[in-house]
Amino acid sequence: MEFNSSSPKTISVVSTFATPFDNNSPPVNGTLNSQTRKPIALWPGMYHSPVTSALWEARSKIFERLLDPPKDAPPQSELLTKTPKQSRTSILYNFSSDYILREQYRDPWNEVRIGKLLEDLDALAGTISVKHCSDDDSTTRPLLLVTASVDKIVLRKPISVDIDLNIVGSVIWVGRSSIEIQLEVIQSAKEGSDTSDSVALTANFIFVARDSKTGKAAPVNHLSPETQEEKLLFKEAEARSILRKRKRVEERKECENGEVNRLEALLAEGRIFCDMPALADRGSILLRDTHLENSLICQPQQRNIHGRIFGGFLMHRAFELAFSTAYAFAGLVPYFLEVDHVDFLRPVDVGDFLRLKSCVLYTELENPEQPVINIEVVAHVTRPELRSSEVSNTFYFSFTVRPEAKARKNGFRLRNVVPATEEEARRILERIDAETLQTSKAYTNKKCL
Repeated sequence: MEFNSSSPKTISVVSTFATPFDNNSPPVNGTLNSQTRKPIALWPGMYHSPVTSALWEARSKIFERLLDPPKDAPPQSELLTKTPKQSRTSILYNFSSDYILREQYRDPWNEVRIGKLLEDLDALAGTISVKHCSDDDSTTRPLLLVTASVDKIVLRKPISVDIDLNIVGSVIWVGRSSIEIQLEVIQSAKEGSDTSDSVALTANFIFVARDSKTGKAAPVNHLSPETQEEKLLFKEAEARSILRKRKRVEERKECENGEVNRLEALLAEGRIFCDMPALADRGSILLRDTHLENSLICQPQQRNIHGRIFGGFLMHRAFELAFSTAYAFAGLVPYFLEVDHVDFLRPVDVGDFLRLKSCVLYTELENPEQPVINIEVVAHVTRPELRSSEVSNTFYFSFTVRPEAKARKNGFRLRNVVPATEEEARRILERIDAETLQTSKAYTNKKCL
């Protein structure tokens, strides 16, 4: 479903200069001296991309009192009713003319770095949610808006780093204290081409509002969709919200007998690996043998305007680890397909010891032309002094193998991943069930349209 194209507000992204070289100082004897080349320290976006920085600047202007709220200010007394058009925002990436911006986003295959784009998507969704929740009253205390989950991020086609890019987003649904924002990444190879054919990536973010003083859930402004398209998006988002609540209830009531049979079937091959490794299927591998891990101390430069570690940064780091895991597993360069539902379970603070653990959860080998590698990345906030470790996020990424890489390797085939423990088998079944549910939901929505 594409957005109505009615004049979204565009956030301007400004680079300090077009190239890292001073055009007014030509090379001497064909070489560039240290005075001619701009120092890399002056390049924008060393910690956050210039897009994220521009978005945070726009957000702070909308909600300046977030940084210094009035003492004992009352909460918003009356909820407003806003339209999707009022929150609609656009970001333009001038890749064709801005050398520095292009270089910051370039990956080794001359496409846009997905991890960096995930940061910008989270920042844009946050800015849109702030615009919707602002009451334009400097005497009331502001709301805190945090990323609760990412419903889905799907890459529809490769995103070139040499062609200008546009991201458009707006609020499409609100509940009592939650907001859903839909974003589209648009890139047209030709001027005047159809917008629907130019959508390269779609994403849905869910934010929740908290009272900045009490920390409790706070009501948000109402949403009044105007066009038929906006009304349909609202209806679909509401159905997703009901489905998520129903799924949580159904998981608790799940039939134990059927679950046991499925677990046994999954564990059968894993037991052969553990008990008779010489007889195990050479086309399979234990889940635990696909693990990779990364650890870091969360730094002040990685925080957002609320002082917490930026959710987009966490997605970025998780994506990079997932990509590496898929690469090491397949032996060929992976190609990103989608991010499945992500829940942000607890905030991550500056100084936290963060451990990211990844594995290949399972593979889908039915289509040899596009085998799918499903990666799980779990982020743990570890506190050695307290001997505690808590999960802050679980990410699920899907990759395939780049066609040009597969074409150079005759007889390429991915291995099947099997669990060795009941806990691993349950995680696999949960993801397969979630994928089945998403496919069923997409089919139902398509029929409705």
